[in-house]
Amino acid sequence: MPENHLHIVAFSIPYPANYGGVIDVFYKLKALHAQGVKIHLHCFQYDRPQAPELNAYCETVAYYPRETGFVSQLSVKPYIVESRKSEALLKDLTADKYPILFEGLHSCYYLAHKALYGRALIYRESNIEHHYYFNLFKTEKNIGKKAFFLIESIKLKLFQNQLRRAGIMFVVSQTDREYLMEQLPYKKVVYLPSFHGNSEVHSLPGKGAYVLYHGNLSVGENALAAEYLVKEVFNDLDVPLKIAGLNPSESLKKLVAGHKHIELIANPPQAEMEALVANAQINVLVTFQATGLKLKLLNTLYNGRWMLVNQKMLAGTGLENLCEIADNSAEMKLKINSLYKTEFDQDQLLARAALLQNRFSDETNAKKLVTEVFGLEVGNWWF
Repeated sequence: MPENHLHIVAFSIPYPANYGGVIDVFYKLKALHAQGVKIHLHCFQYDRPQAPELNAYCETVAYYPRETGFVSQLSVKPYIVESRKSEALLKDLTADKYPILFEGLHSCYYLAHKALYGRALIYRESNIEHHYYFNLFKTEKNIGKKAFFLIESIKLKLFQNQLRRAGIMFVVSQTDREYLMEQLPYKKVVYLPSFHGNSEVHSLPGKGAYVLYHGNLSVGENALAAEYLVKEVFNDLDVPLKIAGLNPSESLKKLVAGHKHIELIANPPQAEMEALVANAQINVLVTFQATGLKLKLLNTLYNGRWMLVNQKMLAGTGLENLCEIADNSAEMKLKINSLYKTEFDQDQLLARAALLQNRFSDETNAKKLVTEVFGLEVGNWWF
């Protein structure tokens, strides 16, 4: 059989796999490698060192500097796209005729380039980006950042039209699939959940002694969710809350310091974060925008006990039966008081395992991706 070679253009260096977007990329590499795919990985480097660990799963790994700064912001293209252009990348992509998978709208600067005419071009969606940035605009307090997020949202909405050049689009949620099918009705849009690296459910039966909220706390949406839990939910609950994640702000630190039953754990090592998730009685996850698939939700279902979320966290995931749902602070308080006293038992674990292994298996989804990418006729892909 002929070898299957695939270019993957990543928006960042996908190692270590310690936040949403790079988790999907890294475990996709592992799963495709296990299927025999010869991967040619292209990474933009700006905030992470080169990762020799990626060589274990890729035939080649190339790094390109990201053009950050004011000049990239002046382009009519979105900053997250304009800052990820590289003549060296284009040269590498045109050195052969292998299919090219673009990870996120961030990496799609060359999606419509004439040099790639007739190539098999694949778009991997992780968010409807202009929706995401518009929500960042709504929640951001800094005036300068607020203006940037609004302008970027407008640019991203316009740039989304470039996706007509992709032959196939893989999306992480059914909600996003419906949106892109409506916007680009002549394109093939395939639901392919995020890759996550879990092969089986490891949730611990029994009870824990705290509630956990975790996430990248430097992201405005996550910081807002943490503040909401402190101010609106745990303000008068006699239940311990731990908040863990990357780079919490000084304002969040001060807010938490005023509550003896709330602990803030900044930048925990990976092993500590995994232990926090596993040993919590309840993992509570809140979002104020229903975009993409929140990978921390999926990872926590594989490794944690009770899950308490709001409806927006579940949008398009099909995971409603595995979570407790509360959409306001009063409902959350009632659910927390109830779940905190309730053991997580073997029946819950088995039900969780059945659904997750059926729909979210990395191996199954890698086989689906391989079939779709290497089984299509390239000639019909360019519009």
